[in-house]
Formats: sequence, C-alpha cells, structure tokens
Amino acid sequence: MLDSYSNPYLVAASNESVRAAFIRKTYTHLAGAILAFVAIEWALFQIPGIQETVFGLLAKSRFSWLLVLGVFMFVSHIANKWAMSSTSLSTQYLGLAIYVVAEALIFLPLLLFAAYKVGDPEVIGKAGIVTLAMFGGLTFVAFTTKKDFSFLGGMLKVGFFIAIGLIAASFFFNGLDLGIWFSGAMVLLASGSILYTTSNIIHHYRTDQYVAASLGLFASVALLFWYILQIFMSRD
Repeated sequence: MLDSYSNPYLVAASNESVRAAFIRKTYTHLAGAILAFVAIEWALFQIPGIQETVFGLLAKSRFSWLLVLGVFMFVSHIANKWAMSSTSLSTQYLGLAIYVVAEALIFLPLLLFAAYKVGDPEVIGKAGIVTLAMFGGLTFVAFTTKKDFSFLGGMLKVGFFIAIGLIAASFFFNGLDLGIWFSGAMVLLASGSILYTTSNIIHHYRTDQYVAASLGLFASVALLFWYILQIFMSRD
C-alpha cells in the first residue's frame, strides 16, 4: 500500500481545498467524457445506412469482432498511457479523447442492435439509468467509508484476464455461450473497478492526474453500462 504522506503531490497528502479541486476536476472531466460519448453516438446514428454498414462488416467473418476487440485493447493501452503522462497536459487530454472515441466506436454495434433489433425501444435508456444509479451508489460507498480499495487491484487484473480469455474462446468454440451469467459476473467486475478507481482518486492519485482519473472512471462506467445493457437485452 502506498504511503500517502511520503509524496506531497498525492491528493491524500494535500490540504482540503486541493483535494476538493482535484475531485471536482475529475468528475467534471468524467461528465464531459460521457457527454462526448453520447454526442459521438448520436452523430454516428445519423449516418445514412450505418446499420447495414456496421452489421455487414461484422458479418464478413466470425473473427471480425475479435479483431475489433484487439484493436480496441491496443488503442486503450496507448490512450491510458498518454492520459497518465506527467509531462504534458495536452497529451493527457489527447489520451482521454482517443479513448472516448474508441469506446464510442466499439459500442456502436451493440447500441445499433439494441435500438433496432430489440423489442423494447427504451432498453438503452433503462440500462443507462441503472448504470448511473449503480455508479452513484458505489461512489457514495467509496467516499463515505474512505476505505482504501487498492487491495482489489490484483483480483481485478486476474478477473479481466479470465474474462478476456473466455471472450476469445467463445469465438473459437461455437458451443461456448457466455450468456447472462457472464454478463452478471462482468457487472460485478466493473463495480469492483469503480470502487478501486474511486479509492485511488481519494488515496493514490497525484494532484495533476485528474485527466487519468476521469479516464479510469469512464472506462469502468462504460464497462458497467455494456453488460447491464446486455442483461436488459437478454430479457427481450
């Protein structure tokens, strides 16, 4: 565990006004990232024939989506690395912007399917409300208990590696249906990630890392929304 008082530039070692400013900046950037994500999705939905184009590209091979996931993971790694930069604020913002665009693109097929193929026209909105409610609850827990959830880091890494392995295996073995139980497990994993990242905001981030903090939260919220939407869609 990090010693907050060994580094005067950590948020936890700063005075109350600095901590409040860091938290305000972090959640303002998170809100901006979510709004940008929504705006990009709205713009993509306005492109004529976008539904046929996207589904047509993914239908060319059952490995098309696996390739998309691979590219997304690579871009995410670069974006996160840039967002964590300690030398350039513009590089941090570029990392956050690239990540938001990457999330919007990878979400597009799922949102198109939810909008046009699922019987409930309000399924996206319902999933969004549940996601925001869960995020609010988890944030409340992290801030009110002030518990350091950094111990979750190792478990989350193992969980994500297992999830990636199962997702990859599902493309190679047609009989492997991940189903609603996998989505439920991923909701728990995303919830743990929100607690972990929020705890880091309180205890371990430096005062100049609000862009990276907002990216970490946005990634966790996006993951939570993805699998909550999957669960809602499976009910129709």
